[in-house]
Amino acid sequence: MVQEQVLAVSVHWLSWIAGHRVEMVVRVNQRPGHQRSRTMDGNPHKFEANIALLGAENVGKSALTVRFLTRRFIGEYGDIESIYTHCDMIDGREICFNIWDSVCPQNEGIADHNINKRLQWADGFILVYSICDRASFAVVEQQVQRIRRAKGIKCPVAPPIIIVGNKRDLRHRRTVSSEEGRLLALAADCGFFEISAAENYHGVLLAFHGLLDLIRETRALKKGAAGIKGIVRSVTAVFGRKRNDAKDTQD
Repeated sequence: MVQEQVLAVSVHWLSWIAGHRVEMVVRVNQRPGHQRSRTMDGNPHKFEANIALLGAENVGKSALTVRFLTRRFIGEYGDIESIYTHCDMIDGREICFNIWDSVCPQNEGIADHNINKRLQWADGFILVYSICDRASFAVVEQQVQRIRRAKGIKCPVAPPIIIVGNKRDLRHRRTVSSEEGRLLALAADCGFFEISAAENYHGVLLAFHGLLDLIRETRALKKGAAGIKGIVRSVTAVFGRKRNDAKDTQD
């Protein structure tokens, strides 16, 4: 029953996208743990990024995703979880975004094995709160720590995170100040944007492209760290052999 619902909504959104000449594929049956090569089947000119949107309910995660994909704002969504693939040319290179639009319960008290698998799947994260909902801001604070714990064991570099305060068009109902959002991002070493998915496409675009830049930087740092480790291992092995040879000569 759930799969049928997802397929129906996916076809509906594809029709919107086709009308706007945006290439997009909705993959409702792909498990996040099984992903393609980061260089898109060995092509070095293509770059693939797995992005997870997390946040409390009703903060505008789906609106943010669809605004990025189609430039349109759609205000109401059902409880449907999907992974979307959107490819675009950026700075002369094909970039493919795999975007997980989550609907899972995401507060700190719920230890869901599937959520942890998705956290491992993602290269970067957009954590969304509503500036009109202080409780959603607290959820983002918890999620930063949860991501760090999930990624920390296997990842020598801090995971790329962008914090987004959404619904700026409703600032007359604001309960979270812009300064609080910036201070949280500064303390957590994350990027920060305060936007309105309802009013402005450009702000949404900046948030996604800002995360893409962080993902690129993180991969470069990981590659550099792996290269240094390889050099250290090689040098250690060489000196280890020399010590053994010297010992054998003395014997």
